[in-house]
Amino acid sequence: MTTQAAIHEAGPVQAAVFRVPPLAGETTWSLICRIAARYGQEPGWLLGHWQWKNHQPRQPGGRPRADAEVLLDQDGRAMLAGLCRVDEEVFERSLPSWSHAEEQFTARQQAGAASGSWRIGAMVAGPVAFGCRLCTARRSGQAVSAVRYAEQWQRVCVRHRRWQLDADVDHGLENLDLRESPEVAQAQRRWAGVERRARRAGVEPAEVFGLARAVVCRWWEQALGWGEERIWPARLHRLAGGDAGPRFWWWHAVARDGVVFPEVVAVADALLDPGMEELAWGDSGRNQIRPRTADGAFCRELGVRVGRPWLGPVVAVDYDGPLVAGWLGAVIRRRRGVRDPAGWDQNPWWVSRERQPVSTGVQLRRPAEREDGTISWRKAVPDTDRARLERLLDEAVQVLGDVHVHSGRPVAEASRNMLRFLAKGSELLDRALLEAARAALEAGVPAQFVGEWGKIPADLVEELARRGLVADD
Repeated sequence: MTTQAAIHEAGPVQAAVFRVPPLAGETTWSLICRIAARYGQEPGWLLGHWQWKNHQPRQPGGRPRADAEVLLDQDGRAMLAGLCRVDEEVFERSLPSWSHAEEQFTARQQAGAASGSWRIGAMVAGPVAFGCRLCTARRSGQAVSAVRYAEQWQRVCVRHRRWQLDADVDHGLENLDLRESPEVAQAQRRWAGVERRARRAGVEPAEVFGLARAVVCRWWEQALGWGEERIWPARLHRLAGGDAGPRFWWWHAVARDGVVFPEVVAVADALLDPGMEELAWGDSGRNQIRPRTADGAFCRELGVRVGRPWLGPVVAVDYDGPLVAGWLGAVIRRRRGVRDPAGWDQNPWWVSRERQPVSTGVQLRRPAEREDGTISWRKAVPDTDRARLERLLDEAVQVLGDVHVHSGRPVAEASRNMLRFLAKGSELLDRALLEAARAALEAGVPAQFVGEWGKIPADLVEELARRGLVADD
């Protein structure tokens, strides 16, 4: 059976009229969506052309995932080539998933039955992002979305000055406008040199980028409490169209990787510099072990390289982060010939799972937002916790409402009653404060922010985080 005959039998496209070539690095599912759009139809209009081994991936809300991927058997690939009016050799060059399909299908399948299997793009050929809308329109003649495989350091469209967002979250945005933030595109140009330096040093560029991104994304979360930080807030507002406004927390999650990209490249470049390793070695006392200080030369220089001379003492005391506990610790242990007490090797570029940045989806789920940008306790806190917190607050209000400064009683008796009511109200408010702190910690708010916002001593915050509960009478 010819391809055109198969198309005729399979469904609505009786003969492929339009030529729809794939884009470089595009997902197969993105291409199918563009074929349907070329005929003015929804993607489901074409799915009957293949027999599917499993179900289409969907977001929690039920919408199809934009980062879905399709693997096709030999007949299925021939079917797609006929629908596009493009030779299969073009797909081999353009679609990264094209070569991943053979092992998914067996020779026992029915001959002539075009088959397909659904996957998540990241599990097939790496990270998946929305393509630049303007590039897609220029290359395909269609004003539609395209999804392509792209590493985190390949997200800038230099021609149109757009940042291409991850496609794994259904947040409704595909690209960020970089026209007012040229430093982001400049960072992508700088990355080419960093990549060459990494290869000369015998390190995989992906490892270097992964560590630098983990370091900077940790700073990104901590920066909410940095009074001196001016660069990231300004850049975030520019990428949000001028003002993040009431959706600040939404933009803080969605735009993070675009905002911090220049600093990620700067940190990667710095950590590959042998001179920086010498500074770290000197700060450690070399062969004579001594405590690392907050004013060490390594962290001071790193702060200068990311355009924040004040940053060194701040990051030097982040003892459990990927920079100090990870890269610095591994470098110094390797220099001294000491093994990692946890049993890991001496690779300074390795990032443990707990120190890896959380995804955009996780950030959007915690904490929940109101439309005005404030945290919604009704959405973020479980019903039982919220009920207990509201009860404590109601009791405190009731107790404090009974305080009367001018009661007509003798001064001693009036003072005693007022102090008793104030002490009881203060006790209830303290308990409410700890309940709120515990709920915030469980919702993923960093411990240092909980302590700063609630004026809670660090040791008490650590105890709350460790125990995960507050006593209730």
